[in-house]
Amino acid sequence: MPEPLPAREGQGIAPPERGAWLRRGISRNGGPLVEDREVVWLQAGPHFADSRGFAGVTTFDGSRVRFHHLEGEPGEDTGAFRWEGANLIEWGTNPDGSTFLEVWTPLPGAEGDTGSWTGAGYRVVRVGRHVVHVDSRTGTYWRT
Repeated sequence: MPEPLPAREGQGIAPPERGAWLRRGISRNGGPLVEDREVVWLQAGPHFADSRGFAGVTTFDGSRVRFHHLEGEPGEDTGAFRWEGANLIEWGTNPDGSTFLEVWTPLPGAEGDTGSWTGAGYRVVRVGRHVVHVDSRTGTYWRT
């Protein structure tokens, strides 16, 4: 996969209202684009879940997206999005101050029902055939 274009500050778009996304690569602190494990991100309206083990809600201020972690790994990360062909490019800052650039590609099977459910100590997001469950220990991805 070719390297994405450099990030452009202040030119982000709103996150998709719904989607099931597979991460194709991440660059940490300006390093090379690599992928070391399967990561799935689901977005259903303002609700999101990430198979790395955090879930919550997103807000958009007109150029930057904030991922408010309400379950799992604590914190809040801030990023921006842009389209590059069918891929969604995200760049931003982690809770620890490190920077990232991620390449997300849509997963097939995202059509159909969506929803978000919470309970004591967990959050679940579903988009079509994709489900991510997050609790205080881990994030888990299933395809139904």
